[in-house]
Amino acid sequence: MWNNNLKVPCFPPLADQPMVSKKKGFTILEVIIAILVVTIGVLSVYTATQQIVSYIHHSASRLTAVYLGEEGIEIVRNIRDTNWLKGIAWNNGLGAGAWEADYNTIQQLSDTYDGDFLNIEAASGLYGYGPGGQTNFKRKITITPVGDTLEISVEVRWEYKGDIYGPITVQEILYNWYPE
Repeated sequence: MWNNNLKVPCFPPLADQPMVSKKKGFTILEVIIAILVVTIGVLSVYTATQQIVSYIHHSASRLTAVYLGEEGIEIVRNIRDTNWLKGIAWNNGLGAGAWEADYNTIQQLSDTYDGDFLNIEAASGLYGYGPGGQTNFKRKITITPVGDTLEISVEVRWEYKGDIYGPITVQEILYNWYPE
């Protein structure tokens, strides 16, 4: 019944077996770890790029807001200087309150602040309240008379992706230094 002619292979003792395989290649664990390391690297670069783009946009908006604030001060100065040239009271048309104004405002501040967005006017490329493409910026010019001076404060705010940023505030005190 039993076949005694069968030869069973004889294995060498464990101590004699080589520890390193002679096959070349990677194990599945090595491949998974390599893919994980590469994925983490790519995602890190992508996240850093997104942050940099966001910071660049925010910095550009802050710079624009500062310029719009300075422009608001210059608008009030221009009205004061125009009053001097016309021989009328230096603070004519510069009443106390919160105002909206652009460079088309040369006589007096007459448009009270109601939170309108500035536009980029198509013909001139300047920021203003005339026809043009709407921007994300709002500018409020506040005038407070104090004795023989006017305290001017210009606040600029902007919106980006649903968030409101600012205010960037620029302040100036205007004097009646022109001899009458």
